Amino acid sequence: MTANWHRVDEVDVPADGRVRSVVVDGRSIALARCGARLGALDNKCPHQGGPLGEGSIEKGLLRCPWHGYDYDPITGQPPEGFSDSVPSYPVDERDDGVYVQLPEPAEAVRTVADVLVETLVAHGVTHVFGMVGHSNLGFAEAMRRAEVRGELTYIGIRHEGAAAFAAGAYGKLTGRPAVAFAIAGPGSTNLLTGLYDAKLDGSPVLAVSGQVPSKWLGRGAFQDLDLTAVFKDVAVSSTSVNAGSDHAELAALAVKHAVDGRGVAHLVLPDEVQVLPSDAPAASPRGRLSPRRIRPDEDSLVRAADLIRDSRRPVLVVGHGARDASLEVRELAERLNAPVLTTFKAKGLVPDTHPLGAGVLGRSGTPVASWLMNESDLLLVVGASFSNHTGIAAYKPIVQIDDDHAAIGRFDPVAVDVLGDARLALSALTGLLTDVKAEDQRPDVAERWAIWRAEKRRRVDDDRGRGVSAAAVFDALSRHLPADAVVTVDVGNHAYSLGRYLESKGQPVLMSGYLGSIGFGYPAALGAWAAAPGRPIVAVTGDGGFGQYAAELTTAVKYGIPIKHVLLDNHSLGKISKEQLAADYPVWHTSLHNPDWAAYAELCGATGLRVTRRQDLDDAMTELFTATGPALLCIEQDADLL
Repeated sequence: MTANWHRVDEVDVPADGRVRSVVVDGRSIALARCGARLGALDNKCPHQGGPLGEGSIEKGLLRCPWHGYDYDPITGQPPEGFSDSVPSYPVDERDDGVYVQLPEPAEAVRTVADVLVETLVAHGVTHVFGMVGHSNLGFAEAMRRAEVRGELTYIGIRHEGAAAFAAGAYGKLTGRPAVAFAIAGPGSTNLLTGLYDAKLDGSPVLAVSGQVPSKWLGRGAFQDLDLTAVFKDVAVSSTSVNAGSDHAELAALAVKHAVDGRGVAHLVLPDEVQVLPSDAPAASPRGRLSPRRIRPDEDSLVRAADLIRDSRRPVLVVGHGARDASLEVRELAERLNAPVLTTFKAKGLVPDTHPLGAGVLGRSGTPVASWLMNESDLLLVVGASFSNHTGIAAYKPIVQIDDDHAAIGRFDPVAVDVLGDARLALSALTGLLTDVKAEDQRPDVAERWAIWRAEKRRRVDDDRGRGVSAAAVFDALSRHLPADAVVTVDVGNHAYSLGRYLESKGQPVLMSGYLGSIGFGYPAALGAWAAAPGRPIVAVTGDGGFGQYAAELTTAVKYGIPIKHVLLDNHSLGKISKEQLAADYPVWHTSLHNPDWAAYAELCGATGLRVTRRQDLDDAMTELFTATGPALLCIEQDADLL
């Protein structure tokens, strides 16, 4: 093996009686000086791997900082009678500096981690959000190689919870999994909240955990947790990848479980397994995944068509499960002249600008949608959960379309159930309904919008001198929001206001739907950026939610992710204050001490804007959306004008 001389930076050369860790040619060595002699040793103690460059020189010997073992700092030899030496390298002090002769690096060996990463890439995984650490370095190296090949994009976040939220948002928008990546112990447990959000919202995510070496498992070692047990409830599958496993097959199955189970698949990688040499091929996706296109049976379609045909004021209620059927939803609505109401998770599926678009139903909804539902004589519900927040009237006759057995009649019985893919079912129903006698409800939709818009204008003008009203914020955002934007929203009063006031031109809105986890909004925007390259990404949060993951603004700056962030600042957990008052409790410990968020954004390297008056909103929105890179617009909000 050939060797080359490499110059050490002058500032890295230690003084007499000192040792330090120095990176030379990308490798870490322990450089020590004892009198006139300089020594260079491999920077890893052979016993526990301790960094010798962080040790100390005592009586002419280099003492390991981890367990006190001594070596000659020049030769790497231990005291007489011992044989476990440290490799040493020649050192030459020249006129122009200190040089160390290092052998050529060993040729990289393909490892188990490479097999896993190559399989994930073959199955369509393109983005990883995570944090590199001591128990996942082998997998991280395999990802680095894939990134060099242009096959993978890695986003290093500041907190693992943000990684899970970002991966979940990616899955919500695309139906495909991204990876949330963490170390053993706390890194993996930090993923759990975001992964529960993915589980409850049916978003495919692949979680990859490093793990302590197998020989230490179950013995109470540092960061030793039974991660398959920890993830048992949140994941559709949690598998430990062992030395003798079929590594490619386990990676392929993880993707399959995440996609087919519309949830979290989890892989646990013991430290030493990741770097085992392997010449096994990556697993091909061919024949492993199939579209979820369940065709409904003819009898259920005929019964549904008969019920719809007999109705006079049918209404469509569509949820996130109909996200791939927006065209079919509109075609059926236009055949029936029936309004389309959406759940909050499906906001934008039918634009509010469509003559039959009636906005959001439920707690985050508009009086347009609720009035039309109340006046209906039949609800055709597609891909919605019927949870208590949706506001779907269980006392109305209901035709329910869903591709999940468990979703049918989950909360209340329905008149007709249609099990099948939304696109196929809606297309079939449109074909059957050629002779409908339903009323044309377009005039009702237009009238209700006119009434609601007049009320919104009055609310936009409300001003008590204590900040900007939510109606004014979302009136401005409705006008400035790019038509092709993706919006992510956090949890809190601002979210209810967004559902109520923002008029969508078809922009999808991503949220923590059924978990309702505060903190979701900004990390989700990172995931949306990865999922929708080239589209404008807009995060809408309150100060409470953003405060939980505020450091992720530096992630956006680091990677040049141009998130446009609208931050409504009321200096409190406003929704909780409201709930305390509703329960006849005094408001207690919900106030927040915030920085100047615009100044904070500037300190992070982003554009920071601040508005305290309604009349400044339009100029600030213009500046927000024309800014280069990540930008934050902090709006001082009147906490009571919701």
